[in-house]
Amino acid sequence: MTPTPHWIDFETMERFMTDVFIGIGVPEADARVCADVLITADRRGIDSHGIGRLKPIYYDRIVHDKIQKPVTELEIVRDHMATAVVDGHHGMGMVIATTCMDMAIEKARTYGMGMVVARNSTHYGIAGYYPMMACRENMIGLTGTNARPSIAPTHGVENMLGTNPLVFGMPTDEDFIFTNDYATSISQRGKIEQYAREGKSLPPGWVIDHTGNTLTDPDEVLKALVAGKAALCPVGGMGEENGGYKGYGYATVVEILSAALQQGAFMKQLLGYDEDGSKIPYRLGHFFLAIDIAAFADVDAVKKTTGDILRQLRNSQKTPGADRIYTCGEKEYLAGIEREGKGVPINAALQEQMIVMRRELGLSSYRFPFDD
Repeated sequence: MTPTPHWIDFETMERFMTDVFIGIGVPEADARVCADVLITADRRGIDSHGIGRLKPIYYDRIVHDKIQKPVTELEIVRDHMATAVVDGHHGMGMVIATTCMDMAIEKARTYGMGMVVARNSTHYGIAGYYPMMACRENMIGLTGTNARPSIAPTHGVENMLGTNPLVFGMPTDEDFIFTNDYATSISQRGKIEQYAREGKSLPPGWVIDHTGNTLTDPDEVLKALVAGKAALCPVGGMGEENGGYKGYGYATVVEILSAALQQGAFMKQLLGYDEDGSKIPYRLGHFFLAIDIAAFADVDAVKKTTGDILRQLRNSQKTPGADRIYTCGEKEYLAGIEREGKGVPINAALQEQMIVMRRELGLSSYRFPFDD
């Protein structure tokens, strides 16, 4: 039986994460940005990308692996009217990403659209954070990022493409933003890491080995992915019968847009290992697009049309036995409401990680429910 997790309020959790980032050398203003991205994931019920990513993806890569820089030295390589190319020089992905989307938004205010691409970046948290930045400015937002090779191409078994999310955000006249924040694989590493922390088996069909057989042990899968002996299945699954080629195709689109325009690294170049097996920066690429709604039509009218589409979808005929139909971003919005008075669930594995970071950084002022 899985132990009941402890819940920690959002304010304490965000403050702790901010202090952890500061403690490992991230400037305070940047630390607040990074913590905000992570706590936004936890608020929206995306536990695979919140506090669960703090130690293995950021803390360890900066402190122990030394493959990521805590101080972000972003360089604008090209800046031409509605477009720009930036080099993140292996700094904090969240800082690079928010800067790029801010640039895209400013360009969209002038030109109707703005697109900024980045190279030599690092993990930037939940992709949906960045389109939502544009939506709050009455714009449509779009982002994507490549990642360590994970997905096998249709009719293949080798992990070649990253989980490569292709994420849109569209403002509506409702209480939540339409956001399709998910990978182009059936699942992604963060979810598998979450299953491992919770001691749960993976559903069959998420991951295959080199013989094409499915793997369900999350710990085995995480090791096999790093060793190149397993691959995630694209959206639609392996083969063509259920449209797996569509997930494969969209993952390829994201790979191209995350590498070609910025002349960055791609696919096997993102493994994070040198030829001798030593760890090196991941050199991820991202792209960000902002579209000014006012350049096309009245903003309120566009929001209402978008909302009407979503409401008609939710009000359409349901499958027998189904309680309701959801639209993208709604479940995350509802999770935020449900969690507002509870905070973030911290299971035993996360408790251990938090204790280690607190001890190593001397953050002794923090006392958590699981300390009792």
